[in-house]
Amino acid sequence: MTTFVDRVELHVAAGSGGHGCASVHREKFKPLGGPDGGNGGQGGDVILVVDQAVTTLLDYHHSPHRKATSGKPGEGGNRSGKDGQDLILPVPDGTVVQDKAGNVLADLVGQGTTYVAAEGGRGGLGNAALSSARRKAPGFALLGVPGGLQDIVLELKTVADVALVGYPSAGKSSLISVLSAAKPKIADYPFTTLVPNLGVVTAGSTVYTIADVPGLIPGASQGKGLGLEFLRHVERCSVLVHVLDTATLESERDPVSDLDIIEEELKQYGGLGDRPRMVVLNKIDVPDGKDLAEMVRPELESRGYRVFEVSAVAHMGLKELSYALAEVVAQGRAAKPTEEATRIVIRPKAVDDAGFTVVREEDGLYRVRGEKPERWVRQTDFSNDEAVGYLADRLSRLGVETELMKAGARSGDGVAIGPEENAVVFDWEPTVMAGAEMLGRRGEDHRLDEPRPATQRRRDKQAERDEAEKEYDDFEPF
Repeated sequence: MTTFVDRVELHVAAGSGGHGCASVHREKFKPLGGPDGGNGGQGGDVILVVDQAVTTLLDYHHSPHRKATSGKPGEGGNRSGKDGQDLILPVPDGTVVQDKAGNVLADLVGQGTTYVAAEGGRGGLGNAALSSARRKAPGFALLGVPGGLQDIVLELKTVADVALVGYPSAGKSSLISVLSAAKPKIADYPFTTLVPNLGVVTAGSTVYTIADVPGLIPGASQGKGLGLEFLRHVERCSVLVHVLDTATLESERDPVSDLDIIEEELKQYGGLGDRPRMVVLNKIDVPDGKDLAEMVRPELESRGYRVFEVSAVAHMGLKELSYALAEVVAQGRAAKPTEEATRIVIRPKAVDDAGFTVVREEDGLYRVRGEKPERWVRQTDFSNDEAVGYLADRLSRLGVETELMKAGARSGDGVAIGPEENAVVFDWEPTVMAGAEMLGRRGEDHRLDEPRPATQRRRDKQAERDEAEKEYDDFEPF
């Protein structure tokens, strides 16, 4: 039965925004009291949060599809819909978030670190929020925006100060068990360890973590055996410790050749050349092991390695090893900045950035791409002529119609807004003001008009002129 998983593919879906409400206030003797439709609620986000109590990605291996709740629709009486709840997904410390192409999206290290994997859709505006001096009684509301979808890969890289590497059955798990309080499964046959073991060691005033990397054999960096599955767990360590078996029963092996083979695998994997190395000659409690350790030690020291002769079984040489590791770990921590400044990347828009693009495709279709026009299309109820006219005005204000003309579009040409898989396609009919004259003064109802003083009429006229200079998107509170 699988109990440890350090790589999963997760499919996350944020909640959709609730639809806005189109409603008119009604009461006795006042059947048309004005628009009072509320806004839709925000959709919930999907958020990854580092939790020290979580040590594996096993839950997501069994349940890879996760979805946040959607926002509720708005209601009459200016009642906004309830926001959807965020979905909090706890992940282990050291989790790397990637997209399916392998691009790193986030590196989650440290308790409480968060990453929004999918953003909830914004709620649609009700007709109360869409009303203005020019548009006193909108007969439509905006739809909620669908929540974000994302396929991500979670990859766990163990956060440890010391990584033990070596052949299977070299004694790595035994060494962790005597240096710390960890109790890994130990036996005398290869591949006993199927998951990385992690232990906490105290040496004087220094406390550090130590982990082993199971299954390293020749060809591990190319996927042979189990090594490739766990090599990622050594990437965050401060020091690499080669655990060499001086009492191996395999005649073709010896400590020096074992070290060369493992070093070659680490080199092929890449990114570990700057880590300090130490060598542990294990199993010196065996007479032949002690003799072999004494033979190979001079050669290893001549290569620049600090060499320690130990026996995990007989508890020999462990104190010296423990304090030497603590010294290297302390030096590594001192070399790192105590507090890293927050890096903010600012990517200002170009001065000529219109916020959208118009491209003529090979089949003659004109495709419009951009965050605003695509969102506006998703918010439009195409069964409501007034809502469609409102969309036309917004697109005209943004300059889409002008750019279509510049791109060579003619009456009757096909225009698509959005990506190919879910675009809205229509036959374009150019107008002076995107249909405002054809559809008349939308959102007005003469039954709401009452006699007004001259001062009030002048104020209303000025308000209309001021509003005509604004973007329609200014009415959205988000």
